Amino acid sequence: MKKSEWSDKQLEELLRQMPKILDNRNPRDIYQNLNIRKKKMKQWLLPGLATACALLIFFILVPKLMIGNQYAEEKASQKDASAGQEVQNADENSKLAKESDNSQAKTFSEAGNNELLKTAIYDDDVNNGTVLTYWIPDSQAQILVPVSTLVNNSNDKLSFTLFIEKMVDLQEEDWGLSEFYPLNATLKLDEKNKSVLIDVPANHKYGQGSTTETNFIKVLQKDISSNSQMKKIHFSTNGKPGIELGNYGRQEEIQVVEEKNHAFFFYYSEGNEIPYLVPSIDTYKDIQTALEAMKNDQPLLGLKSSLLPALPIKDVSTNEKTLYVTLKDNSTLSDNQLTLNAYESLLLTAKEFGLDKVIIKNSSIKNIGPFDLSKENKVPLAPNFRTIQ
Repeated sequence: MKKSEWSDKQLEELLRQMPKILDNRNPRDIYQNLNIRKKKMKQWLLPGLATACALLIFFILVPKLMIGNQYAEEKASQKDASAGQEVQNADENSKLAKESDNSQAKTFSEAGNNELLKTAIYDDDVNNGTVLTYWIPDSQAQILVPVSTLVNNSNDKLSFTLFIEKMVDLQEEDWGLSEFYPLNATLKLDEKNKSVLIDVPANHKYGQGSTTETNFIKVLQKDISSNSQMKKIHFSTNGKPGIELGNYGRQEEIQVVEEKNHAFFFYYSEGNEIPYLVPSIDTYKDIQTALEAMKNDQPLLGLKSSLLPALPIKDVSTNEKTLYVTLKDNSTLSDNQLTLNAYESLLLTAKEFGLDKVIIKNSSIKNIGPFDLSKENKVPLAPNFRTIQ
């Protein structure tokens, strides 16, 4: 483009010579008119824009609203169905709970035979297992309660070896008894000398108090006699021969003496409706004397009669390791848990006196739980069955 040849001064002079254009309006009027036009334009645009936006929103939201309503309806339907299912589940759970409660109630009343609980272990229960029996002090440490269990013995271990291994799994407090196991000692078998070697640490507490040391000695003797054929116990403390036991003095060796001729009583631990069957501390000259003792409580030891009122025995006799029992005239037996426990106490007492079987000659009923009273019944292998892990 060719550069202009006009100077600034010449252009200014030329503009001055042009005719003037006059506008007599007030500047405020001119601004107001501009404002009005601007407003009118906005007022005209806004309804249109609003309508367009509304249509746009309508087309966007209507499908979603329709889907939302459908979803809400489905959710409401699902909620109703879920609520219905919850009510149904609650009803079923309530029904199951009631059935469980009823089943438990039947266990301690006159329920069907299969619902009554045997407390001891019998020949038919063992299969390929091994029976272990632990003697555990009661909660007051006055008596020793025998608790038995069945364990798998796939490796053909000695009973006492299994006894040592499993004592850590006992649940004494859960069973309403005193916590006593595992023993604070190392136990080893000396099969050659028919002995058990027991080594305690220097800080052992088995000599602190007459009750503690008495229970310690009695527990060892009963544990060993119940689970082995060993005849002696050799003590050591931290590898050195002997153990200090207060009233017993220093002991290096004691004999394992298996006591028999006990009578079995009921012991009810706290929270348990089925009693433990516990042997008396005293021994008796014959089974007749033992059965007479079982008709009375031993309140000082917390033991209850195991025969009355459930099993009113008139007299007994023995022949070839079988106990024959005659009940009192006109007595009526009940097929319930209490009578079953009483019958088991009779079986266990018969075993204490070297008898193998029991026959009731004049029972008013044919069965007590799983026991057929029209036949002879074998004595148990061990009392008070409990499962352990």
